[in-house]
Amino acid sequence: MNIEFFDKAAGYLPDECFSRPVDLGILLGSGWGESLKLDNVIVRIPYADIPGLGASTVKGHAGEFVFCERAGKRIAVWCGRRHFYEGAGWEPVVLPIEILRRMGAASVLLTNASGGINPVLRPGDFVIVRDHINTAGLNPLTGPHRDEWGERFPDMTEVYNRRLAELLHASANRLSLRAMDGVYAYAPGPCYETPAEINAYKTWGADVVGMSTVPEAVFANACGMKVAGLSLVANLAAGISRRPLDHEEVIRASNAAKASMSALLDDFIQRL
Repeated sequence: MNIEFFDKAAGYLPDECFSRPVDLGILLGSGWGESLKLDNVIVRIPYADIPGLGASTVKGHAGEFVFCERAGKRIAVWCGRRHFYEGAGWEPVVLPIEILRRMGAASVLLTNASGGINPVLRPGDFVIVRDHINTAGLNPLTGPHRDEWGERFPDMTEVYNRRLAELLHASANRLSLRAMDGVYAYAPGPCYETPAEINAYKTWGADVVGMSTVPEAVFANACGMKVAGLSLVANLAAGISRRPLDHEEVIRASNAAKASMSALLDDFIQRL
């Protein structure tokens, strides 16, 4: 990856963003863009203004960086993400994580909308990611290695931090939300998966499937960050759902669950 790409983006952000370590970085995926309660917004920048990042091309991604305070904590929030299937390479995908690393964030929460594979799941449920399966065979760490990104061959035994997962469970329990631990299968997109592929992922132990999160988790883990993954089940996966899949269904499910998503994020932040 091109280090100058990251340098230009970081150089555009105000010095206040780097004055002292942030308490938490958050990456808000499909439908999550307006789910965070904000007390004191210090910086708000559209993605289109950040060099190399560019405006979001996917509906349901707000496309702005927000540096704020909530419950006395400094939080850097990326409202929307870039995906590998958009064709711009790995730099825009992992840029939010690299900026968070430079901001001194020790922990990051990655959110997404997913398709349910596990038969107990239904739209509106939450899955707290305990592990993932990279079905794509793609890795953002491919290429020249840089020491600031950790070991050349990072360990992947525990990508998702247990303590952060416990805090998410505690928040879901207090709010009486349906949430379970689960394995997230990453598929590159932009096509939805075939029923045969979903059946294979189910055999492998996947509970949900989606087109994001894993690249950012891989990069953050390599950099030594504590990672939490939180998925909203927006629909049932191909072959499980009785109707064709479309992105509008994801948006509708996210809108319907917006109050729960907001309450869950806020309670989690309060517990940090």
